[in-house]
Amino acid sequence: MASVLTQKRQVTIPKHIRDTLHLSPGCTNEFAVNRDGEVVIHRADEFEQPEANPFAAARGKADIPWRTDDLMKLLRGDD
Repeated sequence: MASVLTQKRQVTIPKHIRDTLHLSPGCTNEFAVNRDGEVVIHRADEFEQPEANPFAAARGKADIPWRTDDLMKLLRGDD
C-alpha cells in the first residue's frame, strides 16, 4: 500500500498496520532500517526497560480486595 509524504515530511501509517500493531494516538513507535533497506516499525513500549523505581514492578499487583479497616488492624497489630 502506498502512502504520500506530506510537505512536513509526514506519512500516514495504513489502518491495517495500525490495527495489527495496536497503535493509537500518542503511542511511541520505534523505526529502523534492516539490512535489505526495509523500514521496520515496532511499538516502543515492547522494548522499554524496567523502571528504576523498585515499587514499579509491584504497582497494581494486589489481587486482594482489602477493606481499609481490616488493613489498618493488620498494620497496627490490633486484634
